[in-house]
Amino acid sequence: MKKPMAIDLFSGCGGLTLGLKQAGFRVVGAVEVDPLAVKTYKSNHKRISVWQSDIRKLAASKVMRSLEIESGEIDLLAGCPPCQGFSALRTRNGARWNRDKRNNLVRDMLRFIRVFRPKAVMMENVPGLERRRPFHNLCRGLKSLGYTVKSDVKDAARYGVPQRRRRLILLAGQGFNIPFATKARRFRTVREAIGWLPKPGESGDRLHDKREKRSKKVLKLIREIPRNGGSRLDLPRERQLKCHKRCNGFKDVYGRMAWKDVAPTITGGCFNPSKGRFLHPDQNRAITMREAALLQSFPPDYRFDGSAGKQAVALMIGNALPPEFIRRHALKIWQSLKKR
Repeated sequence: MKKPMAIDLFSGCGGLTLGLKQAGFRVVGAVEVDPLAVKTYKSNHKRISVWQSDIRKLAASKVMRSLEIESGEIDLLAGCPPCQGFSALRTRNGARWNRDKRNNLVRDMLRFIRVFRPKAVMMENVPGLERRRPFHNLCRGLKSLGYTVKSDVKDAARYGVPQRRRRLILLAGQGFNIPFATKARRFRTVREAIGWLPKPGESGDRLHDKREKRSKKVLKLIREIPRNGGSRLDLPRERQLKCHKRCNGFKDVYGRMAWKDVAPTITGGCFNPSKGRFLHPDQNRAITMREAALLQSFPPDYRFDGSAGKQAVALMIGNALPPEFIRRHALKIWQSLKKR
């Protein structure tokens, strides 16, 4: 069987596309609105047609004509509609509804499915989407088109990704069942992912060598955090920041990763120790952007456009889909396609 064809909607910097390619898929097209993410995507996936466009203004039929394919010819349509509107952090852990305009982008994914009629569909998103109307509408729409649909919340750490990352994944086959990937036999640790890197400034990799700028007060606090998994809570109360004393939540901020554990969820704030447990296990600094990318399971030579600064790179990496998580599920999709 020749390589199955796939299209990546909401492609970001290319994590989903990379995972599909690693599983043997031939990705022929991608849609992404953010120009910096598109530049990064194109520098790593040069032979794929990319539409830099708001998907709400893009006709699925136009993409299909440009790719010179017919309805039903694509093997897999995959995507991760922007999830900020369903994020637990932005909705007080699900306690309230966030009326983010991007919530309706799930509907555009279904619109593309109706036109392309792919043999299989994969969608990944935050767990909070599972309880929301857009997701229920997507499932009903897929079933009405003859797809067998299954979904579940999975932790990427159980699928070869060296970080905790709970994600909702939907798999749908046109008249056939697609099983979820088999869990990895063991967790991949922080040490395995980043322990081999030289210290920043010594690698020749701009993504890893960029220096931090911290105040003396913050640097002193970081130096006092115990190595290898320590937390600000390990410090005497008189040495904690006033804002930390007033707040009983967000206990991971100014925490160190542990060598023998998986990392916490890598977010767009992963360059900032005030945003989570993003301090290096031993060194007195936050993780570098190369370390963040490796903890997302990107390969060490994956290129990220840094022209807009570290914060923009961190956002791309934090919003990306872990390629290894995608690869494992995509392998199951291809196996299921072969059995049709």
